[in-house]
Amino acid sequence: QVQLVESGGGLVQAGGSLRLSCKVSTRTFWNVSVGWFRRAPGKEREFVAALAWRGGEKYYAGSVKDRFTVSRDIAMNTVYLQMDRVEPGDTAVYYCAASGGLLRLQMTPSYRYWGQGTQVTVSS
Repeated sequence: QVQLVESGGGLVQAGGSLRLSCKVSTRTFWNVSVGWFRRAPGKEREFVAALAWRGGEKYYAGSVKDRFTVSRDIAMNTVYLQMDRVEPGDTAVYYCAASGGLLRLQMTPSYRYWGQGTQVTVSS
C-alpha cells in the first residue's frame, strides 16, 4: 500500500512562486514514479509533470514547461513541484500520484495510488 500526501498549496499572485510537496509513504520510494495532475473548476483532470523512478526522466505538459520543475528528495520520500511565474490559468486542485512503471506517465490510468489534492489559487 502506498499513501501520498500533498502540501504547499495556497493563494499566490500571478507571477509569483509556490512549491508543492508530495510525501510518499512506501518502503520502496526509489522505484516509484510520481506524477502531478491538476483539475480546474469545470474541467477534466490534466497531466502537469512526472518524474520516472529509473533514470530520473522528467516530463512536463506544454502549458507548464519552462515554468514548473519536478524534483525528488529520496531521503525524505518526497517529490516536489516548483511552480514559478504562475498564471491565473494554473488555478486548480493539484494531485500527486504514484506508479511502479516508467511508461505513459502522462496518463492517469498509469497510476494506482493518488493523494487527496491541494488547492492552488492564482490571483490576477
